[in-house]
Amino acid sequence: MITDPAVVRVLCFGDSNTHGAPGDDPEYLRLPADQRWTGLLQGILGVGFEVIEEGLNGRTTDVDYADRPGCNGREYFVPCLQSHHPLDVVVVMLGTNDLKTCFDRTAAAIADALRGYVDDVAANVTDRWGRTPALILVSPIWIDDTAPLYRETTAESFDSAGVARSRELSAAIHQVARERGVTYVDAAEVSRAGDDGLHLTRDSHGPLADLLADAIGGLIAGRSEIDRSMGLAGR
Repeated sequence: MITDPAVVRVLCFGDSNTHGAPGDDPEYLRLPADQRWTGLLQGILGVGFEVIEEGLNGRTTDVDYADRPGCNGREYFVPCLQSHHPLDVVVVMLGTNDLKTCFDRTAAAIADALRGYVDDVAANVTDRWGRTPALILVSPIWIDDTAPLYRETTAESFDSAGVARSRELSAAIHQVARERGVTYVDAAEVSRAGDDGLHLTRDSHGPLADLLADAIGGLIAGRSEIDRSMGLAGR
């Protein structure tokens, strides 16, 4: 149990690949906490950090399903930030569900929706000292329409355009991160989809946790260095 009030608090906000839906299990039983990338991230970062899981199956950036309420991530994001306040780092990994045929969104439109998340962090949450938390935008893994169970489990929701656009998200989200001055991480550099072509393989969770641990560690070290240079060490 986390009891130290001085821990660095990290919110991980995403969809089923943050929730822990397995890519290699057609029953979609949620992976155990110690196998999900969020749980592995907690183990890597250690007792000086608290990793908060906020993953929801089907979550989009800011669009609504006709028959699936509660999945518009933007509508829940501000209450989520405020309920977990204060926060030191916010990690957002969204965009895959926006690629579904029913939404027909381009990679540019999906990335543009993430600008609202940058604004929401700046306007609605701080760390313990009133500073804006560090934000990491994570481009999700690619959809793999060649995976063995893709046709059976996933193809009904995604057309060929959505599959192709999943490979365009990296550049589009990276552009938004550059423009807004936040950190960018590409999950597709270290992780891949499993048999269903949509969800992370079990062995992809570890590399993703490592990648994010490096990014978070660098952000916290950089902020600590700034604090020292301003005479704020120990805050």
